[in-house]
Amino acid sequence: MIRRRHVLALIGAASVLGLQAKPCSAADLATTAASFIEKRGNDVINVLNGNSSTDAKREAVSDILRDSVDVRGVAQFVLGRHWRTATEQQRGEYLRLFEETLVRNLSSRFGELRGVTFAIGRSQMASDDEAVVATTVNRPNNPAVNLDWRVSATNGKPLVIDLVAEGTSLRITQRSEYGAVVQRSGGMDGLLRAMRQQLAQMEQREQAN
Repeated sequence: MIRRRHVLALIGAASVLGLQAKPCSAADLATTAASFIEKRGNDVINVLNGNSSTDAKREAVSDILRDSVDVRGVAQFVLGRHWRTATEQQRGEYLRLFEETLVRNLSSRFGELRGVTFAIGRSQMASDDEAVVATTVNRPNNPAVNLDWRVSATNGKPLVIDLVAEGTSLRITQRSEYGAVVQRSGGMDGLLRAMRQQLAQMEQREQAN
């Protein structure tokens, strides 16, 4: 259903690059965003390199995700026009599955990401209320990856709203893929079914590792 598995694992990492950030305004967002990504990146590395069980790591990732990413906003963007036609029940299940997918994309690859490091590059305003922080992620035995984190100030708090991997926006990519699934499967119920199947496959892969 949703390809680019390695890149989606990295967007899962994006999900955990923020914990409790200080309030900020648009005027100082570029500076705040860089500090936000750098400081919380160290928290991510500690989780990935820690000796806790997979379940404990997943729980930590989930807690951080909720506080650092505009999950609802990203999920709505990804679903696009189909959000408006979805029922409340479908929206609720979709949001739950979307968040769990982000967490599982990372937790199913804890082993692969162990030993990862990153370096902060330039931070600049992309619009009046969004900043982009450039980073280079170094993975053991793999080429370095350039990732740009798009951060927005929501109610004075920085939140990750997108991850651009080697020039490709993950939320735009997912929007295209989810839209295709909705069209191919005949509606929201088909998308939800595909998301549940994907999560089951992730869980099986995680248990096999």
